[in-house]
Amino acid sequence: MAPCYNATVQYRPLGASGVKVSAIGLGSWLTIGTVVDDQGSQNLVAHAFENGINLFDTADVYTNGEGERALGVAIRELPRHRLVIATKCFFPMSDDVNDRGLSRKHIHESIKKSLKRLATDYVDLYQCHRFDPDVPVRETALAMHDLIQQGHILYWGVSMWPAERIAEVVALCQAEGWHMPITNQPLYNLYRREIEVAVVPTSQRLGLGQLTYSPLAQGVLTGKYKPGEAPPQNTRATEESGKKFVANFMSDDYLERAQKLVVLAEKHGIDATRMALAFVLKNQGVSSVLIGARHAQQLDHNLSALEVELSDACMAELDAIFPVADPSRLFS
Repeated sequence: MAPCYNATVQYRPLGASGVKVSAIGLGSWLTIGTVVDDQGSQNLVAHAFENGINLFDTADVYTNGEGERALGVAIRELPRHRLVIATKCFFPMSDDVNDRGLSRKHIHESIKKSLKRLATDYVDLYQCHRFDPDVPVRETALAMHDLIQQGHILYWGVSMWPAERIAEVVALCQAEGWHMPITNQPLYNLYRREIEVAVVPTSQRLGLGQLTYSPLAQGVLTGKYKPGEAPPQNTRATEESGKKFVANFMSDDYLERAQKLVVLAEKHGIDATRMALAFVLKNQGVSSVLIGARHAQQLDHNLSALEVELSDACMAELDAIFPVADPSRLFS
């Protein structure tokens, strides 16, 4: 059977902004500053940049600041104006009652710490890592607007916010004349397609692009984990830093469907990794797909998914194996 792919576009708009980001971005979660040391991070980031990646995503909570610090070291020799640096705040950074959430206090204090760790004067994109039910949306939105006015950040966004909250904050910003969020960073892969129901349509209507994470479901969609078998050594499923996250996708049902993906991908002349990434890339609401590579070879293989364009027939076969689930699952 002939392969169901051809060349695709390298850069996409970052939401409704004028910024263009690489269709695949490099994330830091559980890699940079965690299992990848400073030299490895420098080599990985430099290789990504040389191959067209301009979006580098991190968060203050990644290894309690080490993800940001390591990324800051890795980018210091690169031309800052050619990079789009994104980070996030929300999760607790200490035991202090105010060192968490989306209050004005925590947002303003967090960005200063993030800028210091990243060794940069500003971040291109600052995102609310989760929705905070304990803080008025108005307080959070105004704090982000203020950071833009002060030059600490250029744009702001959210992460894992449901459609109704996205609509609420955009309407508020429009009414007040404040800078609106331009991105949402959701979990999105073949297993977890809930955002297709309401989040993506709402975001497209309101000008937010998706920066999707975990497109390979912590590596499970590569097919390397087999039903009834112990996970291979030196994989995320055997590491203390990552195994609790992989566990979300390690049921027999998930593993069996991953093996079906392997067979389907082979039928179309590619592999499961490229097909899973191509699926996420195909969604027109996605600005960039964030990957978590550990070395150049893995990064190169992931980037090769940009050459894949899934046909309607491929998508129908994927739909049969990976149907859209209840959208409420994503936020429960």
